[in-house]
Amino acid sequence: MKTMGLFSRSAVLALAACMLTIAPSLYADGGDNHQVVSANYGVSGGNINDTTRRFCCSGTLGSLVQSGSNQYILSNNHVLARGDQAAAGEDVSQPGLIDNGCQVPRIVADFTTAPALGSNVDAAIAQLRSGTMNTTGSIEDIGTISSVVKAPAVGMSVAKSGRTTGFTTATIGSINTSVNVQYQQNCGSGKKFVVSYTNQVVINSSTFSAGGDSGSLIVSNSSCHQPVALLFAGSSTTTIANPIGEVLSKLSAALGSSVSFVGGSCTSSRELASRGQSVEPADAAVDRAMRAMRAREKDLMSRSGIIGIGVGASESDPNDASIVIYIDANSPPASVPRQINGVRVRRVFTEPFVAY
Repeated sequence: MKTMGLFSRSAVLALAACMLTIAPSLYADGGDNHQVVSANYGVSGGNINDTTRRFCCSGTLGSLVQSGSNQYILSNNHVLARGDQAAAGEDVSQPGLIDNGCQVPRIVADFTTAPALGSNVDAAIAQLRSGTMNTTGSIEDIGTISSVVKAPAVGMSVAKSGRTTGFTTATIGSINTSVNVQYQQNCGSGKKFVVSYTNQVVINSSTFSAGGDSGSLIVSNSSCHQPVALLFAGSSTTTIANPIGEVLSKLSAALGSSVSFVGGSCTSSRELASRGQSVEPADAAVDRAMRAMRAREKDLMSRSGIIGIGVGASESDPNDASIVIYIDANSPPASVPRQINGVRVRRVFTEPFVAY
């Protein structure tokens, strides 16, 4: 998620379907320690050219990755690459423009590469400049993470550290989710367009993230903190993220060499409870729901008002799985079946998904 500000030190606006004033105190720890000069990751930052006549935009410098002897800051394409518009070498700052009155802050990295939007990930890297940020990969309020990635699962307890909402926790609501995400060509202006994604991670929470958290690394909520997904979009009640395995694969192809996380080598099979006990449905139930969803996915996503479909937990039995359909609450009621091939369908009403 990316946040936007007017060319005024007093204005802090979130880029969404409409302009909303961000009051940091409403979110988690408020993110105050994520909006100032910091040597850690999970903090404010972005491309210094991400501006228009009236606005400047910033997101989150999520984490540190490496390829050979080079280290890179990981964030989103729409944060570092300005939505496919950046040239290699463009300056990346920390904090972002939004937290420096739209004036250029200190430069910490140089934009390097990004898989194009439409490649099923919204990711980018910028080569770290020596002496600017820590080289251990430590994330604000999380610490050093594991370099060993973890596949997302329904019900998995996760955490993230981001520019706006700081450190927050939640559980994964659906996986293998197809979603339509709205973008805007420039910072606060320009043509709006929609990019479709498949196999995404969705977290159903009104407090997990907000505008400005785009680029945050989502990790397992355990003592090990394994990378799980890269946050890039959402609504007031949802967060959408790319599975981290695909992010690394697409980045490695774009860079021409293997990309991995900077961190330890621990693994953990157990996550901490997040707002209640974390329960993951049985694998067999998830597989059954997945097959049923795939059989109708194309048809359902073509229906007006349906903006996402994935596999999540059953409302009546957390050990069972269901098909989760995300519906634009502002659109006319969409036609949704109660069951698909014997698998129950759960409806979630939300606003359009936006890369903000």
